[in-house]
Amino acid sequence: MEGNSAHQIKSICVFCGSNPGKNAKFVEVANNLGKVLAKRKIHLVYGGGSLGLMGCVSIAAHVGGSQVLGIIPTALAEGNFVGKTVGEELRVPTMQDRISKMLDNSDAFIALPGGISTLEEIFQIASWAQLNIHHKSISLLNVDGFFKKLLSFLDQAGEENFIPHSARQIFISTSTAKEMVDKLEDFVYKPDLVAAQIDWSKGNSSKKCKMDLSFHL
Repeated sequence: MEGNSAHQIKSICVFCGSNPGKNAKFVEVANNLGKVLAKRKIHLVYGGGSLGLMGCVSIAAHVGGSQVLGIIPTALAEGNFVGKTVGEELRVPTMQDRISKMLDNSDAFIALPGGISTLEEIFQIASWAQLNIHHKSISLLNVDGFFKKLLSFLDQAGEENFIPHSARQIFISTSTAKEMVDKLEDFVYKPDLVAAQIDWSKGNSSKKCKMDLSFHL
């Protein structure tokens, strides 16, 4: 099980769009996030390439002095679909390998505005935290209210008992990069009592833990 505790953030993975979006503020905030990471001497992990918001945050972090690691499937890298990766590039066979390597190389996660792939990454990391695979937070940089409806959906799902309170706490939301990094450094995730019993190191947690109806996937 991957862990994270307060004040130990050395690397942050950023999920975001390979397009810049229509709102010019998205680009501004992505550039600022890269600068904040560099100023805090935090390494950046991202999905590779140099297009859109992914390019903005990676270039700003790299220019500012951060170590940058782009993790990208070989099919995307060789097809030159997303531009040249900034910093060091790690090629992996599949999208699943990509998210796994992102988890291995990051202490926390930040999401900027993006599309379907960004949403997939957000929820996969959140789902793995709920299942006690790791204790790392996923932070939504809520630029001009971009994630407002998503956060509202999460609250509603919690009210309907589909998302336990402990899992809802995985998500942190702020409107500025500096505030977000501050919150990430103070974050300590505590899974619910049922999830805490899952032992992934043994490969088959079912022998150790009998799930009850209070645990919601």
